[in-house]
Amino acid sequence: MITTWRATAERALIVAGLFLSFFVLPHEIISDAMVRYLALAELVEWHKVSPMAYSFIGPLFSAPLYLAGKLAMTPDWWCARFNTTVLAAGLLVMWLMTRGRIDAGLRRKFFLVLLAASMFPNHLRGYFTEVFSSVMVAVGLWAVRLGRPGLGWSAVTLGVANMPATLLGLTLATIRHVWDTRRLRHLLVIALTVALWLLESWMRRGHPTWTGYQGNHGPRTVLPYSGLTGFSYPLFFGLLSVFLSFGKGLLFFAPGLSLMPREWMSDELNGVRRLWLWFLAGMILVYASWWAWFGGWFWGPRFFLFACFPASLAIAVRLHQVDRLPVSAVATTLGVLTLSAWVGLSGAGFDQSDLIHSCTTELEFLCWYVPEFSALWYPFVTNWRPGTSAFVMMGYCGGVYLWLAAPLMRALVTKVTPHLMRVVRDNASAGWRF
Repeated sequence: MITTWRATAERALIVAGLFLSFFVLPHEIISDAMVRYLALAELVEWHKVSPMAYSFIGPLFSAPLYLAGKLAMTPDWWCARFNTTVLAAGLLVMWLMTRGRIDAGLRRKFFLVLLAASMFPNHLRGYFTEVFSSVMVAVGLWAVRLGRPGLGWSAVTLGVANMPATLLGLTLATIRHVWDTRRLRHLLVIALTVALWLLESWMRRGHPTWTGYQGNHGPRTVLPYSGLTGFSYPLFFGLLSVFLSFGKGLLFFAPGLSLMPREWMSDELNGVRRLWLWFLAGMILVYASWWAWFGGWFWGPRFFLFACFPASLAIAVRLHQVDRLPVSAVATTLGVLTLSAWVGLSGAGFDQSDLIHSCTTELEFLCWYVPEFSALWYPFVTNWRPGTSAFVMMGYCGGVYLWLAAPLMRALVTKVTPHLMRVVRDNASAGWRF
């Protein structure tokens, strides 16, 4: 009876999270997302294909929403919610694929962590391209692992072609899958993805190797490697920044990556997470040396949204096996979940608050490296307050955190109390004097 009640409550929380993300979460189309939106509008309204530097694959999938804006609301209102639609569709496909394959309770916890305790609440606010690519690749690799290579590799190909810099990630994940299955035919997906990328460049820019990023660089600042083009940032410093910087580091924004849940995972889930981690490793190696590794003016590590999938799965596995965890693992999991929940809550509610007034173009690096200017910790410094809708989202994220953390807190008290009582009992008769 209790299990049924918990399952019903968790399903309701998942549905509520998607509903709030679509109708309540603040949405806007800004920066290079606006470039993508205008390119889509140009295609729909004037039948012209934009030569923009960014891939047109993701925006093309949002065309039905743009057309829906002709019937109700506006095209930009619908397109601003495209990423929420993509995540909802991805979760639905995952649920359908894994029915009878993994425990339903584990799946629900995984979805809840993604919706409320990851970087997704912030990324769903806009029309940027990372959500489409991350969801397509994550779902696709899971399908491949489940023995559905046609569906899986098709999704992965679209996701990677939409973010060509992830090609190394695809290569590493594919090689790992080939090693596991001893089937060389899976290597064909790399060639197909490269072909799709080159074909799009040829059709939109007139040449397969014209990416639109030639000569692209940032402003010159006091940082020694600023103002350079391409992959000019030293890899060593890039890796340190990607993992450890206070405003962009994966250690802070995807803390679930630090958990090692392998001993509590099935072979199937471990295989999926392994493919995800290989893909993420390839992404990190590429982006760490790019001059814009930080992702521009954006909350958190923009390019590494994909890290939420392996990180959230690791947290969900620990939550699902809480009764089997030793005290140290329970405490560690609670700490990681708490930080991850703050990532979701602050991203949904505060975004970058009023940091724009402090971190001008020449001082933007303060938001990458200095703790008090990090988007994650700045809410404790500023007096800026979010609007009502953002507060509602923060309430949802906080509620989900309490729901997920309650079993950990209960287990921690249950496991620690006997030890504390023993210490008190052993020392009570030790002859204490004033």
